[in-house]
Amino acid sequence: MTDRISGTEPILCAPLLRLIETKLLELLHELRDEEWDLQTLAPAWKVRDVVAHLVDTPFRKLSLVRDRWTVENPQIHSPQDLVAFINRLNREGVAVYRRLSPAVLISLIELTRDHYADFHESLDPFAPATFNVSWAGESTSLNWFDTARELTERWHHQQQIRHATTHPGIMSPDLYHPVLDCFIRGLPHAFRQVDAPFGTIVQLDVSGDCGGTWLLAKSASAWSFAKTHASRPDARAIIPQEIAWRVFTKGIDRPDAIAQSSLEGDRSLAERIFHLTAIVG
Repeated sequence: MTDRISGTEPILCAPLLRLIETKLLELLHELRDEEWDLQTLAPAWKVRDVVAHLVDTPFRKLSLVRDRWTVENPQIHSPQDLVAFINRLNREGVAVYRRLSPAVLISLIELTRDHYADFHESLDPFAPATFNVSWAGESTSLNWFDTARELTERWHHQQQIRHATTHPGIMSPDLYHPVLDCFIRGLPHAFRQVDAPFGTIVQLDVSGDCGGTWLLAKSASAWSFAKTHASRPDARAIIPQEIAWRVFTKGIDRPDAIAQSSLEGDRSLAERIFHLTAIVG
């Protein structure tokens, strides 16, 4: 773990999308036929289903955002409506693409890799994004955050495949730290209903060379990230980087995650970190 304090600067990671897709293609070319039917951490999805999802979502994003092509106008009036809508789209996409052979799925990812990366690299990172990052509580997000969210999607679904097939993970600082930093941007929203005195500090450390430190501070009306270390935080959680991605993507039971982590100070505040879910659905 480094002593860097994260959470306060934009995550400018568009060039990493091309790299993460290249690593995905290298992985898929290595899979044996039987590995495509292994169960992943996502209860409803085997490896072929996760790959189908990774094929579906770039086509959707390019069609909706780059090409402005819309075939339905969903009525989203609540977070529950959004979750239901996204879950339906995901189910429909997986149902179609999971029928395809590994060779065809790989060819489709090869087809979209550069188009998808080129599109995100072309965006002004500080302009408003088409889609908000809902799990961070934002009604409007900037492109850099939406692109970082896309990186987390591509990274953690690929990691699910690697976990299921026991292939080496992609926990390198250049790829995994931006993913963690993006996930953890949802902490202020996760703490929005947590009452605490003004000036309360909650510290999250993710251990390992890809990790870092995030400091959540309570103001008079909200929680936000701080830039400087507190002399002594009121609560602290240390999560191993090996399980951190699973904590924030519903890939591990909360009691198991807490048991594998270290908590200090106000335990109720430290445990609240484990309630953060940085995915939709």
